[in-house]
Amino acid sequence: MRKEQSTARIAVLAAALAGLMLAACSTVETQTFRASGNPNIDSSYVADDANFRAYNRLLVDDMGIFFPTSAGLPDSELARIRQIFRASFIRELEGYDITQEPGPGMLRVSASLVDLRNAAIGELPAMRTELQNAAKPGSLLFMMELKDSGNDRVLARAADSEQAPRFRSSENQTTDWAAVEAAAQHWAALFRTFLDQNLGK
Repeated sequence: MRKEQSTARIAVLAAALAGLMLAACSTVETQTFRASGNPNIDSSYVADDANFRAYNRLLVDDMGIFFPTSAGLPDSELARIRQIFRASFIRELEGYDITQEPGPGMLRVSASLVDLRNAAIGELPAMRTELQNAAKPGSLLFMMELKDSGNDRVLARAADSEQAPRFRSSENQTTDWAAVEAAAQHWAALFRTFLDQNLGK
């Protein structure tokens, strides 16, 4: 009888432990943000648990560019847009230690440009959830993000749509490269301010 009771207790404990393990595995980690109140940017948020004192170097990603599926920008133009934005950002990041490899103490800097001004229904590009939530059909959005380079956790995010350079949309409408360079410089300057405010420069 005691053996049967002991076996029953073991079975109950095993079931309870399995339930706890399943609950732990199914726990969804949430992240909350607070508005940073930057008057020069349309919107900016910082994670409640962000600790920027842990970072002393920057890892700068190539910019993500998202156009409607029918935009048809040549690869050469996309490469030129990325080069213009990267050059503007690198100039504005003077004074920061920039590295090429992720690791401890490195803050990942990511930028995305989403142009949905000419997007028709069903032409939205494939984007991650954060961009889908921020970008609106008929608008152009520039988003800046600061992430932990080790786990890619977003620590701060800012979005702006003040500039609206013209990109090629047909054979009759070419990209306004002067406007692209002006927009890149404008957003790079905004980003430098946003970065300095959070890193305490």
